[in-house]
Amino acid sequence: MERTEYHLGLIGYPLGHSLSPQLHLAALSSAQLKGEYRLFPIPPDETALVLMSALTSRMRRGALHGLNVTIPHKQNVMKLVDELSETAQAVGAVNTIYRTKDGRLAGDNTDVPGFLRDITRLLGGNSSGKALVLGAGGSARAVVYALGRNGWEVRVLARREEQAAQLIYEITQSFSGDCRLTFGQISDEILSKYGDCDLLVNTTPLGMYPKIQACPWPKDIPLPGQAAVYDLIYNPFETILVARARAEGRLAAGGAGMLISQAALAFQRWTGLDAPFDVMERAFFEPKPTQMGVD
Repeated sequence: MERTEYHLGLIGYPLGHSLSPQLHLAALSSAQLKGEYRLFPIPPDETALVLMSALTSRMRRGALHGLNVTIPHKQNVMKLVDELSETAQAVGAVNTIYRTKDGRLAGDNTDVPGFLRDITRLLGGNSSGKALVLGAGGSARAVVYALGRNGWEVRVLARREEQAAQLIYEITQSFSGDCRLTFGQISDEILSKYGDCDLLVNTTPLGMYPKIQACPWPKDIPLPGQAAVYDLIYNPFETILVARARAEGRLAAGGAGMLISQAALAFQRWTGLDAPFDVMERAFFEPKPTQMGVD
């Protein structure tokens, strides 16, 4: 019997900035489905695993039908599901949990295809080349995996070089063939040497609301080559980095498209229906939210 009502939600902390409820409620309404999308803020303390386990138990009982997971729990939640998609396993992070037909809990990572969809839209095709990724957190994992699997040569720079090294090591283990992934530490001297680059991706929070005047690329260092710029931040819609790139005539985009794309893919996992991307996009921009962040 087809489900008539969906109980969905988001695990993370903090969640005051999240736009996921309005995206998924718009999708449910468009599909003429009843349902709710709740926020489950769980601080990263000693009770986190217990609280997340209680939510996954509700999924096993059928009281919840789908969960999204955002920072800082994308890795810890992996131990609470029964199986992982190839992508989630390779990236080492889960952002979507759904029930399989036999009642098992599956963890997936829709950030990867969500990023690929939006970067392809920006670049206009299945491009590849040299990419420079700033940051080595959970979002960077999805970006590096997506680019590496699609033939890009990727360099990851982070404040903590050991974090970048761990990311590259773990992602590389999932590649059966040749991959070109390297790492280093962020410094003005290093950034000044990147004259040959096709794509610059910011996965750090520098420039995110409320510190919108911050920028991960120093203003006195030219942006690399003719690189297109992609900033995972979606508040503000146009960060200092994106504005600078556009002023120079470069292709540039913020992270709204990736956010909407990964949400649409999660909706498909939960309902088995094609997600109304255009409806979810309108829900994001109209009315414009006053406070957002990075999911």
